[in-house]
Amino acid sequence: MFRTALRNVLAHKARLLMTVLAVMLGVAFVSGTLVFTNTISDAYQKSSAKGFDRVDVAVQPEYQDSKGNQVGRTPELTQALLEKAAKVPGAASVTGVVTGFTAVADKDGKLVGGDWQSAGGNYWGTEDPRYPLVSGHAPRGKDEVLIDSATAKRAGYQVGDTVRLSVDGPVLTPVISGIFTTDDGNVAAGGSLTLFDTPTAQALFGKKGTYDEIDVQAAPGTSQAALKAELDKALPAKLVDTTTGEQLADDQAELIASSMSSLKQGLLVFAGIALFVGTFIIANTFTMLVAQRTRELALLRAVGASRRQVTRSVLIEAFAVGTVAGVTGLAAGVGIGAGLRSLLGSFGASVPDGPLVISPGTVVAALAVGILITMLAAWLPGRRAAKIPPVAAMSSVHAKATTKSLVLRNTLGALFAAAGVAVVLVGTTMDTDSGQGAMGLGAVLLIIGVFVLTPLLSRPLIAAAAPLLRAFGVSGKLARQNSVRNPRRTAATASALMIGLTLITGMTVMAGSLQKSIDKMASSAIRADYVVSMANRGPLSPDVAKKIAASDGVTASSPLRNGESRIDGGTEFLTGVDGASIRELTDLKVTDGSFGVGGTRVVVDEDRAKEYGWSAGSRFTAHFEDGKAQRLTVAGVYEGNEMLNGIILDNKVLTPHLSDPADMQVMVKTADGASDGVKDRLEKTLGANPAIKVQDKQDISNEIAKSFTLVLNMVYGLLGMAVIVAVLGVINTLAMSVFERAQEIGMLRAIGLDRRAVKRMVRLESLVISLFGGVLGIGLGVFFGWAAGELLGAKMPTYELVLPWGRMAVFLLLAGTVGVLAALWPARRAARLNMLAAIKAE
Repeated sequence: MFRTALRNVLAHKARLLMTVLAVMLGVAFVSGTLVFTNTISDAYQKSSAKGFDRVDVAVQPEYQDSKGNQVGRTPELTQALLEKAAKVPGAASVTGVVTGFTAVADKDGKLVGGDWQSAGGNYWGTEDPRYPLVSGHAPRGKDEVLIDSATAKRAGYQVGDTVRLSVDGPVLTPVISGIFTTDDGNVAAGGSLTLFDTPTAQALFGKKGTYDEIDVQAAPGTSQAALKAELDKALPAKLVDTTTGEQLADDQAELIASSMSSLKQGLLVFAGIALFVGTFIIANTFTMLVAQRTRELALLRAVGASRRQVTRSVLIEAFAVGTVAGVTGLAAGVGIGAGLRSLLGSFGASVPDGPLVISPGTVVAALAVGILITMLAAWLPGRRAAKIPPVAAMSSVHAKATTKSLVLRNTLGALFAAAGVAVVLVGTTMDTDSGQGAMGLGAVLLIIGVFVLTPLLSRPLIAAAAPLLRAFGVSGKLARQNSVRNPRRTAATASALMIGLTLITGMTVMAGSLQKSIDKMASSAIRADYVVSMANRGPLSPDVAKKIAASDGVTASSPLRNGESRIDGGTEFLTGVDGASIRELTDLKVTDGSFGVGGTRVVVDEDRAKEYGWSAGSRFTAHFEDGKAQRLTVAGVYEGNEMLNGIILDNKVLTPHLSDPADMQVMVKTADGASDGVKDRLEKTLGANPAIKVQDKQDISNEIAKSFTLVLNMVYGLLGMAVIVAVLGVINTLAMSVFERAQEIGMLRAIGLDRRAVKRMVRLESLVISLFGGVLGIGLGVFFGWAAGELLGAKMPTYELVLPWGRMAVFLLLAGTVGVLAALWPARRAARLNMLAAIKAE
């Protein structure tokens, strides 16, 4: 039986080729994902570990009390603490670390590096071993700065050049005193790092006389643990937390691995989809191979082979196919992993140097996936073949499925589909967090139900295409009959395409609907012409709001200022505004009272009002961060959204209680409205600052849309793998169907059907099957997109379902194109059959 199985593999190698390709693509996706994420993770871990080489113990503010609760105000690391740490036994040297956001402009005035990766810090003394100088000297005073070598190269800067930069609003123009190298991971990923002398950094980042961290280096012969113990004795435990360099490196490595884990899981999900689609092809292929060898298997049973041996022979074939697919998929995956790493560079992201990581786990996973998926998919056809009595098989009595089996299949499919629809509908009524799980379960049940019901659905849906097929004469009629002749085979082929289009359509519906809701939110909530903010969404200097208010053409403006408070024992963040101007700048719907902000009168969103039981006229006490309390009155309750929510009060009340006032954004209304000229004037007023963004409502919507578009394009690319696998399935099914119907095709040729008509018949059959899968996929995708939107709509009042008719038409056209292209080779093969040889074939 073993020799027979291997001979069958060699005898049908051409027919198994598409199956090998389908499994190979899925395995390549899995192994490529593992190689890519392991390589990037390893490179960043080694790079970050270098940054802790000179840190034996790090002293940081204690953010939690002894019970693990967040402290109200972060303790400060003062100069006195630094000097105390320097005198601890076993300490060789100490370094005070100051960090913050710093935006650097290139020579054209544009921001260098990413919005979130533009960092600043301090250079310790005249020679800081953390940042070896390539040229120049340490910065001296506020008029000198250091920049990293990667940024200098990208922006074309040299020592002695003047550079434009900003930390919180006002533009600075220091001279570049030196250029340094660094192992900082953000710089390696395309960001920038700017260093000032310590007093300047402390002043710029609002940390006068204090540090974010104190790094202590141990004297020779002193271990990190011993130094930590000495520091714990000398420094106040309630103010600081000490961590060894080894622990910092381990924590950083764990953080990097965790961040890469989400990427890895996301990519593996799409790999799983491709493999899931591949299982349909494998099952289809082995079902057809077994059907073609029914008499051969019956003869083996007649001469003594048991059912188990017949099943085992099919599984041996599957094992051989899976092994070949696993090995070739692993090799292709290594290439994909290397290619993805190189591809990052073309998007402007650089990765730390490091070797390509091919772990034993990757090799085992690739082979296991390839072999197990193939054997599991082939098990059912093998088991079904073994159960056929030899006499019945030889006389082909088994060929048609019994009425009982069809009724059972349709009943199970209907139950799964009904349960899936019910669970999805229930999920739409739940809150976002709990509804996601219910919706995921419902989606799985519904897809399984539709797949089981596909043979039943194929007849009426394909029959609907009959009028169009009649236009192609005999070829069209034969194509329709062939596509419904074996509903199970048609179902398996169409389902592979259905799954890919379901996900693509669902994502497209969600993305379009979300974009529409964001546009409505921006237009309905904001009357302001522009919103001014930092590039990294960090705090703005109050000077920015003052400059804008004094600018020509500005009729109203208001800074949005955040402050922390305690209300009824809980922490609440307050939003301070200009009470006199805020009504001209916003258009929030008031559901109770009026939108009157001024003095001690505040407005609250519906969520806060419900939580605290407030209504218009309610009074409450807010305890501010300086320890003082203020009695406030609720003037009105409004509908909050993602752009504006919470408790809004006048800045005249909030600002006196803030130790370091800073604005999150400034809303601006101008006499001339939003235009390119007004925008340019505002940007010039702010000194053409690289750190500041001036955006109108459309800019805000477009910025949010960029993230959706990026994710959507990534999903299209990743799901493209599943579509390619589905194409292979259509080719494989048609090719084997042509072989199976060789006698029939020969007979049609003999009675007058020419080669062109045979080609047309096969192409139309493929087109009908592909469009059938496309219609099912688009229909399911719209349903899932609607359901997901209902779930999101609970937190987004402006959500509105948008059906992208144009894109759905493109998807249907894509399905038809897949069918036509997939039929090229099988149709050519069918047309070239020798009619006499085909008629004689057994």
